[in-house]
Amino acid sequence: MKKYVWEFVKRGLFFTGGGPVILAIIYAVLGATGTVTALSPWEVCRGILTISLLAFIAAGCTTLYQVERLPVFLKALIHGIVLYFTYILIYLVNGWLVNQLSAILVFTGVFITGYGLVWLIIYAVTKRSTEKLNRQLQK
Repeated sequence: MKKYVWEFVKRGLFFTGGGPVILAIIYAVLGATGTVTALSPWEVCRGILTISLLAFIAAGCTTLYQVERLPVFLKALIHGIVLYFTYILIYLVNGWLVNQLSAILVFTGVFITGYGLVWLIIYAVTKRSTEKLNRQLQK
């Protein structure tokens, strides 16, 4: 267990720096489109801290896939749930998502669809690679 916690922290810290870069891109797009013309120091500070936390958790929770005792489906389910609640919390705290049922339902639908598509792609690629390796081993 200790090894997984350490791996979570290591991965989280390694990718935390990517959060502010992504936030800078978001702010640049919002500024370029005229959607946002000014940000208060508090909004910038909150955005940097929360998006860094999001990057930390998103990267760290991939450690789940190293736990061999869990079935792959359960790993993906836990990973998806952690990501969903982290994203929705960060988006609501920053005001990037309106705190209304309809907005949250749309976000939920988009998240589940996107997460499902990514997993289908990963599954297909992994299956194809495994089949190729198995054929090579049989030769």
